[in-house]
Amino acid sequence: MTAASSPGDRPTRAPATDGAPRSPGAAPVRRRVLAQTAFETRAILRNGEQLLITLVLPVLLLLVLTRTSVIDLDTGVGSRIDLVAPGVLALAVMSTAFTSQAIATAFDRRNGVLRLLATTPLGRGGLVAGKVLGVLAVEVVQVVVLGAVALALGWQPALAGVGAAMVAVLLGTAAFTSLALLLAGTLRAEAVLALANLVLVLLAVAGGIVVPAEQLPGPLAALASGLPSGALGQALRAALGDGVLAAGPLVVLAVWTVVLGAVTGRVFRWS
Repeated sequence: MTAASSPGDRPTRAPATDGAPRSPGAAPVRRRVLAQTAFETRAILRNGEQLLITLVLPVLLLLVLTRTSVIDLDTGVGSRIDLVAPGVLALAVMSTAFTSQAIATAFDRRNGVLRLLATTPLGRGGLVAGKVLGVLAVEVVQVVVLGAVALALGWQPALAGVGAAMVAVLLGTAAFTSLALLLAGTLRAEAVLALANLVLVLLAVAGGIVVPAEQLPGPLAALASGLPSGALGQALRAALGDGVLAAGPLVVLAVWTVVLGAVTGRVFRWS
């Protein structure tokens, strides 16, 4: 027969200041989002295929387009690198915000990761915020690497247009991330893998990124100017080449962001 335990023998829990017992709770929202941001950033930079798309290919394209004439470009009175560098930066933004994000999110959705994370304290809003901030973090790395390579090749960007370039990158990131989530949330992962890479190639060749929209033939020039890729390329070339804020392309990016964001919010499926 065991002796009854006295109150002093029982483990006690220190009361909280409001009289309720202390219990572990979820971390603050900011900490949760930052943790997800760090995870998303590492996932992109540690993935060999995504690293190839986000860093290696843009660097190679920058070198090829600058040092060869494989693509005929009208540089006007400027140098070739001054025209090429902003376009490659625009392509890098698209590769991260669209291609990498679409593929990663689609496979997370297929594997049930999105549905699981949406039920955690992180929530759907925190998950989306973490993805967007992760994209921006990777883009910072891209800008540093590509900018250093371009400067070594003789690029002389207009420093007065850095602020306008940042606005263009933010709007471009919003537009392409919305498009990425639209595809990832509605199509099968295998279809997203094929389609995202195909779209990247098409927009790089004829979407006003590598070749400015105004240098494309006939109707293709008008079409490219209305695409988010062409608008981003125009905005970055105007900002980093002439040091001005191109209102028209920025409006195009803003419209695409609003439309794609609204559609994605209605049709996105978490599982």
